[in-house]
Amino acid sequence: MSTEPPGRAGLRQGSGRWGDRIFEFLAVAAGATIIGAIALMGLFLLIRAMPSLQANKANFFLTDEFNTTDANNLRFGISELFQVTVLSSIFALVIAVPIAIGIAAFLTNYAPRRFAKPFAMLVDLLAAVPSIVFGLWGIFVLAPRLDPVARFLNDNLGWFFLFADGNVSLAGGGTIFTAGIVLAVMILPIITSVTREVFTLTPKGHVEAAQALGATKWEVIRMTVFPYGRSGMIAGSMLGLGRALGETVAVLIILRAAAQAGHWSLFDGGYTFASKIASAAAEFSAPLPTGAYIAAGFVLFALTFVVNALARLAAGGRVSGG
Repeated sequence: MSTEPPGRAGLRQGSGRWGDRIFEFLAVAAGATIIGAIALMGLFLLIRAMPSLQANKANFFLTDEFNTTDANNLRFGISELFQVTVLSSIFALVIAVPIAIGIAAFLTNYAPRRFAKPFAMLVDLLAAVPSIVFGLWGIFVLAPRLDPVARFLNDNLGWFFLFADGNVSLAGGGTIFTAGIVLAVMILPIITSVTREVFTLTPKGHVEAAQALGATKWEVIRMTVFPYGRSGMIAGSMLGLGRALGETVAVLIILRAAAQAGHWSLFDGGYTFASKIASAAAEFSAPLPTGAYIAAGFVLFALTFVVNALARLAAGGRVSGG
């Protein structure tokens, strides 16, 4: 039995309740702050974009033109920006995800511990490289070496729309094809890091049970590690996709602006949402032309929000489903 006086025990219990209430209030306030900040950002973008959208003389969703030089004759749309942004990001994701999962599986299941840690640090260091360095490397080093590959794909698979003739020359390498590969390198450490951490949390009992049944190393990974880490793989992929959608400097350096609309080819040029806004940042003086770029920024904001929301739903469904 406790020998503590009743009054002191009640005081301690009361202080514990107050501590719980204070912590709960702080936790709710922290969560509400994030939600409020996101809502205010979206509201700000929408309010600043509305006058320009009302003055726009073209279809905002279907027009390829983006002409804001004359404030009295605004004609702008996001069709081409949406195409280049989505195509370059999805292409980067298709390249990066299998490689990232392979690296994570190698580091957690095959590599010796003395080798796995420094190799993982080396991969993580890619995230510290500035975007402008990736852009310069992509256009001056990678693009010339990708030129034979691009020409081969165009010559032999040109009947498929992704590899058809684009709206810029392949010679300079300033295409979605080059930009997508550079973006894949940029998002690789993000996806690898998240996936690797999830793989390391696979219950040892599951792994040992599979080994007891005589499963090979690959079968153990396929039956235990991959199913357990599925939500992490999805989450990491969506984080990488969010980075690719919003990447600015590297894409601005690599992609060649196209005078005509593209047609969903990897050998198109043009602007993404982010690079288009960055390219005109020095001209943000008049309210209506500036509002046109803010409207494009709002679409990018909504796009990334929807992508991450769908990713959360997909990851949650996978976990609950098994």
